[in-house]
Amino acid sequence: MLLGAVTLSYPVAIYFLLREQGARALALPLCLLAVLRVIFAREWLWGAVLLAMAVVTALTDLSLPAKFYPVAVNLGLFVLFGRSLLRPPSFVERIARLREPDLPPPAVAYTRRVTMLWCVFFLVNAMIAAWLALFSSDASWAMYSGGIAYACAGLLFAGEFVVRRLVRQQWNDG
Repeated sequence: MLLGAVTLSYPVAIYFLLREQGARALALPLCLLAVLRVIFAREWLWGAVLLAMAVVTALTDLSLPAKFYPVAVNLGLFVLFGRSLLRPPSFVERIARLREPDLPPPAVAYTRRVTMLWCVFFLVNAMIAAWLALFSSDASWAMYSGGIAYACAGLLFAGEFVVRRLVRQQWNDG
């Protein structure tokens, strides 16, 4: 819960720290996030990436490494979901099987397409976050990374939920 809250609030916290304290101040939240990821999620690789971002930020006094965290997260999710397409079952199928272990073949095909959709979302989201980190203002980056991106993910999730209900009804009728 704490890890999720810190991760979700990260872009806004970074924006305010940048405005008030400067780029070097970003090293501390990056270190905190690294420690939380290792302790609570046992994500050693993510911890190492965040620690490296913190060190580079502290040494260079540049905000760019810290602003690339949303890019790294989206690329990580893209790899996680994408790898499952190469080595089935797909990520979404695994989640679906937690509720319904005996998925019919049309449902398996559907979950694969949804996994592909999420892959596209994560890749596009990473590209937008990278572009904003490189070429836009800190405020625009924070607004997108700390709000708009989450709203887009929520809309995608809600839209897929509605579509899934309709598709599932067709499976049951057919």
